[in-house]
Amino acid sequence: MFETIRVRQDARGVATLWLARAEKHNALSRQMIDEVTEAAGQLARDPAVRVVVLAGEGASFCAGGDLGWMREQIAADAETRRAGAQALAGMLAALNGLPKPLIARVHGNAFGGGVGMMAVSDIALAADTARFGLTEVKLGLIPATIGPYVLARMGEDKARRVFFSGRLFDAAEAERLNLAAQVVAPEALDAAVEAEIAPFLLAAPGAVAAAKAQCRALGPRLDAAVIEDSIERLVAVWEGAEAPEGIAAFFEKRKPGWQE
Repeated sequence: MFETIRVRQDARGVATLWLARAEKHNALSRQMIDEVTEAAGQLARDPAVRVVVLAGEGASFCAGGDLGWMREQIAADAETRRAGAQALAGMLAALNGLPKPLIARVHGNAFGGGVGMMAVSDIALAADTARFGLTEVKLGLIPATIGPYVLARMGEDKARRVFFSGRLFDAAEAERLNLAAQVVAPEALDAAVEAEIAPFLLAAPGAVAAAKAQCRALGPRLDAAVIEDSIERLVAVWEGAEAPEGIAAFFEKRKPGWQE
């Protein structure tokens, strides 16, 4: 059914949503965005699912947005660009609103959209060898649709350290930034995930869903207006001069104009 993701569910009701573009470091193509959104809806509606784990196959958790798709968005007409931005925002909203506990299992690289997927998770567990970065500005882009969730997770004061510098940071700093709840050795990552799963399986699933909804309602504002603003900001940078230059430079293996 799916081509860019895999969903596996065990007898306990623990479903693992695997990002499965290992050859692309699980970069988010339009197909993957649509499939993750669809899978999130299915998992939300399935009463047998108690907990969802979000993980990546291969060397990385998620290297961010697929730059080939980004290049297509820049070249597309206004309607197509807006539809692409809405799809990305919709995927993040679907994961953020999942009425089940969502645990991110993070290894390798988590850049851009990968950081966003950590931010929409309830608990993000990271290998101590993982690397992180909101690298969009290096390409003339901004962390637009992930922005509301990253700011909600980190807080503005912490987010300002990494949101618009594009620099990479390690797992220890990810934990200090409140992005990762716990950092462990790579070989201990699965055990750490299991330790987080166990308490949820002892709790009433309806109560868990209601408590999560209350937590979200009392937290930072992430309503339709905030999400629409993030879509507008992404479309605006796609339509600007810097994003085409940054992405072209990447594919041409050269420095963008602002680094000359």
